[in-house]
Amino acid sequence: MGMTITEKILAAHAGLERVEPGQLINARIDLALGNDITAPPAIKEFKALGVKKVFDSERIALVPDHFTPAKDIKSAEQAKVLREFASEQGITNYFEIGRMGIEHCLLPEQGLVGPGDLVIGADSHTCTYGALGAFATGIGSTDLAAAIATGECWFKVPETIHFRYHGNLKPWVRGKDLILYTIGQIGVDGARYMSMEFSGEAIEALSMDSRFAMANMAIEAGGKNGIFHVDEKTLDYIKGRLKRDYKIFQSDPDANYAKVYDIDVNNIGPQVALPHLPENTKSVYELGDIKIDQVVIGSCTNGRMEDLRVAAEILKGQKIHPEVRVIIIPGTQQIYAEAMAEGLINIFIEAGAVVSTPTCGPCLGGHMGILAKGERALATTNRNFVGRMGHPESEVYLAGPAVAAASSVKGRIAAPEEVVK
Repeated sequence: MGMTITEKILAAHAGLERVEPGQLINARIDLALGNDITAPPAIKEFKALGVKKVFDSERIALVPDHFTPAKDIKSAEQAKVLREFASEQGITNYFEIGRMGIEHCLLPEQGLVGPGDLVIGADSHTCTYGALGAFATGIGSTDLAAAIATGECWFKVPETIHFRYHGNLKPWVRGKDLILYTIGQIGVDGARYMSMEFSGEAIEALSMDSRFAMANMAIEAGGKNGIFHVDEKTLDYIKGRLKRDYKIFQSDPDANYAKVYDIDVNNIGPQVALPHLPENTKSVYELGDIKIDQVVIGSCTNGRMEDLRVAAEILKGQKIHPEVRVIIIPGTQQIYAEAMAEGLINIFIEAGAVVSTPTCGPCLGGHMGILAKGERALATTNRNFVGRMGHPESEVYLAGPAVAAASSVKGRIAAPEEVVK
């Protein structure tokens, strides 16, 4: 019996010829990640261990992105903990304001993650890097403390579900729509502690930005990780970017899958997840008149160049509805600069949106877009739990940038075709 991509990566990093689902292993890591919320408690535990030096100062990334620029004294002190630890330990991959970005947009952009890597991060959306053919998963702060001390982490080898997408994508449909549709089919616990492997001709047609969006939301189905096969698009992305050697793993033809889903994309339209779970999905064409107060375009799910280009295509020459606030957040400084060079920022400002420095900000109800009681937001973010973006009696709807941009013009959740004829 063969092995899946995930099983092969875990076996290689555990120094084993093969692994089986359910097996407990100890594996070396290629990169450990922490942010301004999760790293401070990890640093505290690291120091409590009595360890003087991290296992490798070049294989740790610290990214203050959730509450930066600091929104208050407490968030400033959290960021200060990262800054001082990075200086003390000589950590090379520390990203301060002006050089930072939303962590899961930033690390691939900076060439810190590549095919075949084993990456852990004290953030649940670390699974984003599976788009590059890496095994990437979220962990807790105490596990991060042990990992930065030893360079290793323990895992239970997950079973794998294979999702095969067939057919041709409809206009305006991107990776965000496919993953929302998928979560709608299997539920938020449909892949609990399982690897979600994505393939098929519809996947091959996706850009890397769309693949990042899909892998990012594997956790919203309960997945341990999401992972893609490495192809020419992957190799083009890492060319001139990745700073070290890599190894490509592919699933064997006789690999054992817990389940296989064949999904026809021909009839999948732009998706919207209604409150209060990502599984509450419907096609935008099925929705009635749902008025909105705020639109957020950004986050580690949809803050990349493809997302901004799609939003700009719809907003060009349009005016945002007078009763809607629109916040656009490029994922990194590099994305911000590229969007500026292409004239996208001007399009957003002329339409009536505000453009923010890279930050997670409103996605987790942090800052720069908190909802009041009774307000509704349509966001390109990844979660719409009760109180996720502010008041517990507010509502968050999830969608891709095309629906978000169109809705900002109409003042209600709207299909892109309503704005772009």
